[in-house]
Amino acid sequence: MSRCEDLASRLDEIGEELDDLSLSLLHEAAGRGARQRPDADRTVTQARRAVEKAATLLRRVEGADPEPGG
Repeated sequence: MSRCEDLASRLDEIGEELDDLSLSLLHEAAGRGARQRPDADRTVTQARRAVEKAATLLRRVEGADPEPGG
């Protein structure tokens, strides 16, 4: 696996964690009776999208640097 693919995979995992965090924020807000999406959820969603974009870009790298010894 190339270094870029490895990083992309790790970013995918981080994106999943951010998605879980977003869902938790929404559940907490609903539990408090909030009628609007919390600002924190907007920020976490923006971060998740940035991480997903970074993972996609890394996967596009042609001739990605192979791991040392790989």
